[in-house]
Amino acid sequence: MAATARTKLPVVKALVGRHADDQVLVIGGHIDQLHQLGEYLDAPIVQGSTTNKERERLFDAFRSGEVRTLVISKVGNFSIDLPEAAVAIQVSGTFGSRQEEAQRLGRVLRPKADGRQAHFYTDDVLGPKLPTVD
Repeated sequence: MAATARTKLPVVKALVGRHADDQVLVIGGHIDQLHQLGEYLDAPIVQGSTTNKERERLFDAFRSGEVRTLVISKVGNFSIDLPEAAVAIQVSGTFGSRQEEAQRLGRVLRPKADGRQAHFYTDDVLGPKLPTVD
């Protein structure tokens, strides 16, 4: 229930807005939540049922900067190459899975061509005690 709390929507939107010039991955493990976020953020979603052709099209658009925010399910934990992703917002996942979080961190910690700093936000700070968003 906490993973799909509607109160996360404005917090995630504020974080995406804070990083409007960066390429942002919103990553989660609950498909209903990801669809809700994709709609709320007007961002495409990559999930297990997304065809390989569509995934590659979206990944290419993200790499080129045509798509700035991508909502992605657990399929993003493994074997995707998005080196310019500078921000990851983890909205849900497998509670306590260090491997999963390490994979997600790896998406943004790669050195950026322009030296930008990476940012990782986790649902631990998006959970029941939400920060205030103006």
